[in-house]
Amino acid sequence: MGDASMTEPFFGTMIPAMVTPFTDDGELDVDAAQSLATHLVDNGADGLVVTGTTGETSTLTDDENIKVFEAVVEAVGGRAKVIAGTGMNDTAHSAHLSQRAAVAGVDGLLLVTPYYNKPNQAGIKAHFEHIASSTDLPVMLYDIPGRSVMPIEPETIVALAEHPNIVALKDAKADYQSTTIVLANTDLLVYSGDDGLTLPLMAAGAVGVVSVTGHVTPGTYRELVDAANAGDFATARAKHFELDPIQRAIMTHVQGAVAAKTVLHWQGIIPSPRVRLPLVAVNDEEAAIIKADLAAGGITF
Repeated sequence: MGDASMTEPFFGTMIPAMVTPFTDDGELDVDAAQSLATHLVDNGADGLVVTGTTGETSTLTDDENIKVFEAVVEAVGGRAKVIAGTGMNDTAHSAHLSQRAAVAGVDGLLLVTPYYNKPNQAGIKAHFEHIASSTDLPVMLYDIPGRSVMPIEPETIVALAEHPNIVALKDAKADYQSTTIVLANTDLLVYSGDDGLTLPLMAAGAVGVVSVTGHVTPGTYRELVDAANAGDFATARAKHFELDPIQRAIMTHVQGAVAAKTVLHWQGIIPSPRVRLPLVAVNDEEAAIIKADLAAGGITF
């Protein structure tokens, strides 16, 4: 269970869910991926989720996934944990990509609930167990029923925690009671998968956050997480309030990958804000709203 005394959780505590940079014509930009990974680690990240949802994994080929894994391991391996997003709704394919990720040198796997198929809890459990047994890598489960339709029920998570390779949970369910059951009945490292819920989840024992907004203000998330893990909830609360308008900018107007890439481009951190269909770039009205929220958080352009 999450423990404020645990200062070195295996995957880290401030983990951006890294975007996958593309060139203006939509091709993978490996150099930009390495530069972004280095920037995030230099500014407070101690883990990176690579080609997860925010990394647009659903529009990447397997070979593109592997290129990003290898590039990020080369750039920041040894300085931060590299967690490969290899979860999908095809169990065998996910296991195969996980095995290739292991060869690429990643430190762990992020496995999302199988989406679209709508398996029952027995199917969800079997899916995760099969993939987790396909390599020796530690696994972070990803519970996000808003995208996958089916939740991982807390009883299923408790059962999955018995698997030796399943060590963590990215919780984006927004169900505090469910998370409480998991924290009370397992030793899983729990991470907030919802930027705005980082503080309350850490108050219950989560160890950190897997963040989209952390691209934009990694240092502030570092301060929030460190304060909460030290039991300094006055500082953590102040950082929570400081981050609120920035979280609104990134998470409430357009899809997170679109917003994060747009702002990273405005900041001069990535050369292009390009996303792949079915995602599209922000329009002028959306850009103005995002800039207004960022300005309320002290970020202006």
